[in-house]
Amino acid sequence: MNSFVDRMTPNITTMIRMDHSHVLALSHRFKADASAGKMRSLIANACLALEVHAQLEEEIFYPALRSVMPVDPVLDKSAPEHDQMRRIIAELRAANDGASESTAIDDKFMELMRIVIHHVADEEACLLPAAERLLGDRLAQLGREMTKRRVELLKPHLGELAASSARSFPSAATAGVLLTAGLVAVGAMLYSRRGNGYTGRVTGQRGRSRRAQA
Repeated sequence: MNSFVDRMTPNITTMIRMDHSHVLALSHRFKADASAGKMRSLIANACLALEVHAQLEEEIFYPALRSVMPVDPVLDKSAPEHDQMRRIIAELRAANDGASESTAIDDKFMELMRIVIHHVADEEACLLPAAERLLGDRLAQLGREMTKRRVELLKPHLGELAASSARSFPSAATAGVLLTAGLVAVGAMLYSRRGNGYTGRVTGQRGRSRRAQA
């Protein structure tokens, strides 16, 4: 593993919390007086972020947590909640690309955010503290795995990510978001030299872990 990437990569629970903060920040910027273009960008950014986040958790985080916590009601309902989000994301994308009334799109986005907020609360109150207690030294390695997989999932979407981020987080905040996109591109270059690991794109459905689930 490249030592620079190792130093720059958060552990898995920190990364999940960062993802949560990003999506919630998008929801806070979704206001009735925003322009139609900004609203479309916010929706596009949130949908991509949620799809990538869900796939990362299902491929990497949930299997690792299940290995030390085989039975847990919050963990049991986490992937089905992702499926709910995917259904609404598909509907939002269709509405966002079509001629749907803005109020219908607003209502659909708020429906998605209600599920997200509930899901985030469960993860941050229950699953992330459990992971930090039970996974210990594995958290850093899992963070590196998640970073590598994130690079692979986002690489085909860098143009979309940069464009929607620039409209979602204008002015000074844009620099930070575009820097993130740049780091994804650098990460893609660094990891591609290793020639191993995942290949593929955001699937829109539950992924499978590399590790065989015993």
